[in-house]
Amino acid sequence: MSEVPEETGDERVDAVLAGLGDLAGRPVGEHVAVFDEAFSGLEAALGAVDGQVNGQMDGQVDGRTGDR
Repeated sequence: MSEVPEETGDERVDAVLAGLGDLAGRPVGEHVAVFDEAFSGLEAALGAVDGQVNGQMDGQVDGRTGDR
């Protein structure tokens, strides 16, 4: 496996990558669960960024749809 970057500049992504760094010490049977957790963490980080870009932070109303 290639080296994991030390820092990406996003704390959420860095935490996910740190978890992937532990794969080498885990039994192969546990790898799927680690990857699933990493995927969920990255998906959540992307969702948070998407919400920021669309102006939906901290309960703001989306002017296009009226959603919070």
